[in-house]
Amino acid sequence: MNLARVRLGLVAFSLFASAPAFADAQASLANADIGKGEKIFKRCVACHTIEKAGKNKLGPNLYGIVGKPVAQAEGYAYSPAMKAYGGEWTVERLDAYLLQPRTAVKGTKMAFAGLKKEEDRLNLIAYLNTFSEVPVGFGAAMEETASAEQTASAESAKNDVQEIEGDFGRLKVAPGVDTIFYACTACHSEMIIAQQGLTREGWDEMLDWMIDEQGMDDIPEPDRNDILDYLSTHYNEDRPNFPNPN
Repeated sequence: MNLARVRLGLVAFSLFASAPAFADAQASLANADIGKGEKIFKRCVACHTIEKAGKNKLGPNLYGIVGKPVAQAEGYAYSPAMKAYGGEWTVERLDAYLLQPRTAVKGTKMAFAGLKKEEDRLNLIAYLNTFSEVPVGFGAAMEETASAEQTASAESAKNDVQEIEGDFGRLKVAPGVDTIFYACTACHSEMIIAQQGLTREGWDEMLDWMIDEQGMDDIPEPDRNDILDYLSTHYNEDRPNFPNPN
């Protein structure tokens, strides 16, 4: 038996077998909700920036990540496991990594547990794709409406409590809960937030202390103001919403 032909046949079979999955991913991403992906990305901002030329934090900057070679953020110290992973961040690889990071890349530095819902992963990938000089083509409609959807999503999250989706544990579901949850629970449980009970000034000083003494990244506006508004309203000294009013 000609081993070269056998190997060639196996390669061809694997490519043919993977084609439907790739087509399914393309179709799903063409219909993904970029606005929801933006909300999901709030879980990532404690460790990642996404803007062009954004700084590396605990994790690397993610600008242009869809389709980008693995472990290529300038100035970031990747784990040996991630360097060995190699290749490119295709949709399929991003999907597998976001599902179970420590299973997809054993030895990764990322502590995030993963996103179990396929819809959440695809929405996030679609949102990440909008931050690129050359977005991967998942559908013309997605590229044309990306900016409008992001703006509408931000306004909706501020003005309509019914649009706040997600499990925020013990925290009061109200405008600002998603911002504080995703910014703080990368390092803390929501119980630590809920049990404090401080004035707005006290919370402001707490954030300064965490930045100056604990090495936390500065929280940009308007997120910091949104966090202080939320905490001073729902977790002031009288802690009206402790432990869980929902």
